[in-house]
Amino acid sequence: MSGPVSGLPERPKLSERGQAVLAAGSEVRTRELQARAQRVDDVPLPPEPVDAVPPDDAAADVPPPEEDPDSAPLRTVKLTPASSITVRPVHWLLKDRIALGTLCLLGGREGIGKSTVAYTYAADVTRGRLPGAYDGQPRSVIVAATEDSWEHTIVPRLMAAGADLDRVYRVDVTTAEGVDTGLSLPRDLAALERSVREVDAALILLDPLMSRLDAKLDSHKDAEVRLALEPLVSIANRTRAAILGLIHVNKSMSTDPLTTLMASRAFAAVARAVLFVMLDPDDEDTRLLGQPKNNLGATDLPTLTFRIESALVAETDEGPVWTGRVAWLGEREQSIREALESAGESDDSRSATGEATDWLLGHLEQQGGVDDSATIKAEGKKAGHSQDALKRARRRLKATVTPRGYPRRTYWTLPGTSAQSEQLSGSSPGESAPTALTAPTGQNGHAVGAVGAVGAVGARPPARELALDVERIPDGAA
Repeated sequence: MSGPVSGLPERPKLSERGQAVLAAGSEVRTRELQARAQRVDDVPLPPEPVDAVPPDDAAADVPPPEEDPDSAPLRTVKLTPASSITVRPVHWLLKDRIALGTLCLLGGREGIGKSTVAYTYAADVTRGRLPGAYDGQPRSVIVAATEDSWEHTIVPRLMAAGADLDRVYRVDVTTAEGVDTGLSLPRDLAALERSVREVDAALILLDPLMSRLDAKLDSHKDAEVRLALEPLVSIANRTRAAILGLIHVNKSMSTDPLTTLMASRAFAAVARAVLFVMLDPDDEDTRLLGQPKNNLGATDLPTLTFRIESALVAETDEGPVWTGRVAWLGEREQSIREALESAGESDDSRSATGEATDWLLGHLEQQGGVDDSATIKAEGKKAGHSQDALKRARRRLKATVTPRGYPRRTYWTLPGTSAQSEQLSGSSPGESAPTALTAPTGQNGHAVGAVGAVGAVGARPPARELALDVERIPDGAA
């Protein structure tokens, strides 16, 4: 049927302007539909269902996917047979205490004197006075320090200790943008290693160690601490330099020195040795320097005692320069753990321990150096000493506890007691005293711990362009 429908008005004809508007609207609508269709086409289709698993021979014919070179791993695994590794003896920067090629911690509370001890050791290295591998051979020291002023504190301490200031180097870092900043681990390890080799340094002193960790690392998380420390230990091993890191302690009341160290336990775990400074519980003017950890050396080293005395090191136009200096007093058989236990005792408890120690020493000497623990406790109780006081006394005397016979009995034995005395006191007629287990010993006869090796692990740190400025301190500077 053509023409207008009956009953409806005839559609008016559009003007030229109206026809143009209608055409434009149609074009816009067409583009919208095309765009919607395109978006539908971009949606990925679901994978086609797998009807069956291909047989093994068919799977073998399928070529492996091509590897994208941009996604290739940057790390590889290398296996080295133990038979190809040459064993080496331990060499010491400080005989029996600080090993070359390792990290050693020096812990203690603020103001206790640990920095003064550290700079005393540094001064001895520069003069070849430190007993060890470089005794008589002066070597250089690199120092990264941020808490103390070089002009007011560090250089005066070095002068008081008699350091060769030409062999002590302050390390500063300058970035590619010309910004001066401090040493950051692990970012600056490569530059630090170059500097160690450049000046032939035997000691790297980090004061304090925790301030040298990159700000992005959490010092309370073991994994993140190891990202900085384990590559640092690798540098020490390659350069044969010792690293001494100063570390503060927490507010713990523990009698274990390693537990009192601040932040993550990884600090003490990675370090091969830990030195610890504390006040003498019986004399506040005396400091104790003990060694609660020594993986590569003797575990029964005596505790060193010292005092901090005032020293005038220079007269300047601005006035005299005074500082503190270490005055070594001697050695003490008491371990640093025992000293911490004693420090935690009350005055009454400490007095009771002292009295029990005197009684126990006399009793054991009368028995030839050894006696049954049950007899000791019974006789000690009659003398007015508690079992706790007697146990503390035993630890002070370093008396050993040995089980023997059947039924089992334990004996307390003073150090140095002859085997004949032990057998006479601890054996029944016809019974021979068993030989106690012995620990592995080193060349000096002391018991030694297991030798461990720490490799560099963790992700590669981001690249950082920097210049490591090693500044020589002029001799006589204050």
